[in-house]
Amino acid sequence: MEELMNYSNNLIEVLKEEKDAFGLNHFLRHTEASQSHWAKHHNQVATSIQDYKRKINACKQEVAVTESDTVADAVLDSLLKVLNEEHQLERKHREDLRVITNGVDDLDRRRVYTEEEFQKIKKFDQNELRAQMKLSMYASVTNTIPYLDDESKLSGHKRAVDKFELDPSKDNCNTIWKMIKPVKNQSLDSAFSFG
Repeated sequence: MEELMNYSNNLIEVLKEEKDAFGLNHFLRHTEASQSHWAKHHNQVATSIQDYKRKINACKQEVAVTESDTVADAVLDSLLKVLNEEHQLERKHREDLRVITNGVDDLDRRRVYTEEEFQKIKKFDQNELRAQMKLSMYASVTNTIPYLDDESKLSGHKRAVDKFELDPSKDNCNTIWKMIKPVKNQSLDSAFSFG
């Protein structure tokens, strides 16, 4: 879990800069363009395979006609050679089609992964902004500004520059309320003073 948090933090730091977001968007556009290219190529190869199948069927029919007409062995050998070449070409095109299909699938997986990472970063940024706003609200309400430099202890200062430090191993809720209460009472007294 800690390794995942470190990876996420590193990824956020890398993508915080505008040029990194631009690079990610550029990669997405490039991925979509590549996927479109591979799909077009896939259609061309599929069309070629259909053409070769028709040619193979035509050759088979020619072979059948030739056999029925008892054509010379030389012509039959020639037709069989053409048929074998067409079979080899069809196998090659099928292999090309498989490679292209795998390439399109890989690009699609990359696109989905990139979109998921982009959503994670966006959600993290929203959570970070929400946390900053919460901290600002707490500081405003309690009139206390925390020190965030040392996470091993709870400390900060009140706006009246009264420094304090709390032991994180104890329940400090009542202590914090006692620190806040005088500030609230002062503001209530000044709000209801009639002099």
